[in-house]
Amino acid sequence: MQVTFGVLFSDDRCANIFEALVGTLRAAKKRKVVTYEGELLLQGVHDNVYITLLQPKSLPSGEAAATTPPADAS
Repeated sequence: MQVTFGVLFSDDRCANIFEALVGTLRAAKKRKVVTYEGELLLQGVHDNVYITLLQPKSLPSGEAAATTPPADAS
């Protein structure tokens, strides 16, 4: 699965889930969850850079997936 940074950055639903999208992507790249060219993605300059989701791996015990929404407190 691939998406360009520009599409991902401009998606309101994504922006609401990941307030710090660039930091989230850097952490995901470090953990080999995604891959993309370069180290830092900036809106406008890197809108055409493809972000590729790599094969999911099992998470260490006690670590929640980034896409799992927090449990509702009510």
